[in-house]
Amino acid sequence: MHPTADPPTEVIPLEPDPPPRRRTWAKWLAGFVVVAALGAGAAVAVTRHRASAEPVADQTTAVETVPLERRDLSTTRKLDGTIGFGPPRPLAGHTAATVTWLPAVGATIKRGRQLFRADDKPVVLFYGSMPLYRAIAGKNLAGRDVRIIADNLRALGYDFGRLPVKDGASTLTDGLIAAIKRWQDDVGLPVTGTIAVGDVEVLAGAVRVDSIAVQPGSPANAPLMSVTSTRKVITVSAELSDAAALDRGDAVTVTLPDDRTVKARILSVGRTLAAADGGVADGPPKLTVSVTVDDPKTIAKLDSANVAVNVAGKTAKDVLAAPIEALIALTEGGYAVQGPNGLVAVKTGMFADGWVQITGDGLAEGVDVVVAS
Repeated sequence: MHPTADPPTEVIPLEPDPPPRRRTWAKWLAGFVVVAALGAGAAVAVTRHRASAEPVADQTTAVETVPLERRDLSTTRKLDGTIGFGPPRPLAGHTAATVTWLPAVGATIKRGRQLFRADDKPVVLFYGSMPLYRAIAGKNLAGRDVRIIADNLRALGYDFGRLPVKDGASTLTDGLIAAIKRWQDDVGLPVTGTIAVGDVEVLAGAVRVDSIAVQPGSPANAPLMSVTSTRKVITVSAELSDAAALDRGDAVTVTLPDDRTVKARILSVGRTLAAADGGVADGPPKLTVSVTVDDPKTIAKLDSANVAVNVAGKTAKDVLAAPIEALIALTEGGYAVQGPNGLVAVKTGMFADGWVQITGDGLAEGVDVVVAS
């Protein structure tokens, strides 16, 4: 018996390899991105979708442009300033008496009001350009000091008729003496018809009491208090190089703490160099510059605040200008701007207020240039 032989194995021929598929144009382009440069970093990307042979917009970055302008450019120096009532100055009495009353700090004292009391009598404020240096007494006394008394009494409502005036000096008449007596009676002074040195204090205008130096009971013929102007001003401590370019009446602007900008003018420029706050080591000596705003209402609610005083420097008038963001730094040096027809090399001039003066081939007012976003 012969052993059973395994059945022959059927050999199944292999199918021939299929011909290679041709990659379609759509498959080859799937995921391919074409980037077209449109200026300073701007581009449009276009993609073929896998499921369609039609192109679809994948992403678009808008290009921001601005037109070139003709304008005036000016450099600006910013000086630190402080709103207040100006630097205080001492006020001394000129009567041999005892101080019996003093005003409160912050009080405003105007013409005809008492500055303080000496021996319980009022020492009254008059306005004028010079202090009294002698008693106003005796008919036919003439001088500028008589004119000061006459001007103040007239302003306070006391009539005395016409006074002889020559070279700014007035003559004491019977009518003026009578007006002095009426005024003395009204304010509580002895009715004598004469005004002694120290009965009134003559200042340039109304004052605000900044500080008190003595107490009641002190001698009245000594420094008694410090006063300031009643008008708010901006005080700047300027280095000599900055102050030298400033003159009384110069127009400036002031940036307030809330970022409002208001018009102002230089009121005065000091002539005495003073050490910087904190001592000489903190910086060079400085001059005090006072600035007044054109509209006092703009700072009426600010008794004290730090501000910036903006002083115009050099000016370039009616120049072609572009925003600084339009400048493109070139690898070979210099700058260019991206115009409608490509990059244009430019020559720059003054930089001011975020703009730059430029010149370049084909550039003119109204031409759009690309700015960095």
